[in-house]
Amino acid sequence: MGKKRFGIGALILTFLLSLVLFLGVSTWLLNRWVGSPVGFLQLGRTLHLIQSYYVEDTDRNDLYAGALRGMVRELKDPYSDYLDKKDFEALSNMTEGHFGGVGIVMGMKDQQFIVVSPIEDTPAYRAGLKAGDIITRVDDTDLSGMSLTDVVKLLRGSDGTQVRVKYRRGENEEKEVTITRSEIKIRSVYGKMDDGHIGYIRITSFNADTAKDFKAELQKLEGEGMQALVLDLRDNPGGLLESCVNVARCLVPKGPIVSLKDRNGHTEIETSDLEAVKYPLAVLVNHGTASASEIVSGAIQDTQAGRLFGTRTFGKGVVQNVFMLSPDTAVKLTIAKYYTPNGRSIHKKGIDPDVVVEPADEQGKNQLDAAEAYLRETLQQSK
Repeated sequence: MGKKRFGIGALILTFLLSLVLFLGVSTWLLNRWVGSPVGFLQLGRTLHLIQSYYVEDTDRNDLYAGALRGMVRELKDPYSDYLDKKDFEALSNMTEGHFGGVGIVMGMKDQQFIVVSPIEDTPAYRAGLKAGDIITRVDDTDLSGMSLTDVVKLLRGSDGTQVRVKYRRGENEEKEVTITRSEIKIRSVYGKMDDGHIGYIRITSFNADTAKDFKAELQKLEGEGMQALVLDLRDNPGGLLESCVNVARCLVPKGPIVSLKDRNGHTEIETSDLEAVKYPLAVLVNHGTASASEIVSGAIQDTQAGRLFGTRTFGKGVVQNVFMLSPDTAVKLTIAKYYTPNGRSIHKKGIDPDVVVEPADEQGKNQLDAAEAYLRETLQQSK
């Protein structure tokens, strides 16, 4: 009988120890994952109170999405956001090279919504919107206090639908245009051969096909006898990191292209294996040159692979990653700052060109003329 009582007591003791261990591990995991178990429980209780006592019916999934969206917005980072099904689909379409809307890439500075660049041959481009314009209203919606993602949602829509956009340019009075949305299909690389064996390649954004298309265009121009190159990155809002790095590998000599540093100080360096710069290079930049296009511009400038012409770039020196929450929802978070080969952070500063050339007209032809004049002079000196 004594042995049986001892066995039951040992079983109870084992159970209690297991319970304590379970609670301890659970508390440790909660602290590690959410930082504050109390806050986590308050979140759950708030959900319960809303569903139990709020005067109207509520959708639990909408409440979850609202909590996630609010959590990310509390970061006060215009480049981080919760992506619901519609947002995630729009982001995927854009990186693949097509989406529905007016054709502008937006940024946010000082709580204002700025046109980083209008995409060529799109409704917004044809309506006259330009890099640097500040959008203040979409249809009847005042944009004060809204997130960047919400403003982009207002601008996007089905092919053929219309949207009214009110904007301000510099110190001028506000203007309003009515734009008919369309399916935006982005061809990101354009090339041609100018007089004097000077090639010209324009990159409008860095999507999944850009690096492949750039290499093909480069080889085509080289086959036509190209001796120097103008790379036009004006009004290029950026895009995929991998894509811009692969473009830079065709132009930047052996060594670092960009370094990414996360919150813990861990640094990842992307490099080039190109033995030497093949030909004189001039790069056109302006205020609409942002993010991934600044990575390419900064690497070319720091390694002296070419010279930059135009005006100061936008100044987005941070990198985002998309973390999946479900098959069709995600969180987009700023995970690192990036630095040029010389260790410069250009975030909120931009890159000053080697030769400042203010545009004399809407097309900025004088900027292209200045770049080509430099290349012709360089070619002449090398003879």
